[in-house]
Amino acid sequence: MTDEQFMRIALSEARQAAAEGEIPVGAVVVAGGTVVARAHNLTERLTDVTAHAEMQAITAAATALGGKYLTDCTLYVTVEPCVMCAGAIAWAQLGRLVYGASDPKRGFHRYAPDALHPRTAVAAGILADECAALMTAFFRDRR
Repeated sequence: MTDEQFMRIALSEARQAAAEGEIPVGAVVVAGGTVVARAHNLTERLTDVTAHAEMQAITAAATALGGKYLTDCTLYVTVEPCVMCAGAIAWAQLGRLVYGASDPKRGFHRYAPDALHPRTAVAAGILADECAALMTAFFRDRR
């Protein structure tokens, strides 16, 4: 599968989050071409500000794979991770991060551009317009 195909799975998770009243961010962890974890924001349901899609996906992947380091994995997320999530990505030593829409207000590039592990490869802008449109529609409808 391609980056776009895996990002579409993450977008499906983001749509599920929106349907549940959560900020529509979805994440997927892939190892060896297979999805090993998929998640979306759960901050409202769990009343937990740390329950971001990336955090949920990293935890699920580590459990599924039986180890805390995800060096051979790729994390696909619909929106640029925040600093907290970038820190978790670094600690998990993810091999690759692929995200859709940039987040100029809260994304890690603004506050901590060097937060990721030095060996983590990054690809940005995959299906960015579709990812951004989902966020824009969610917040427009909430206001």
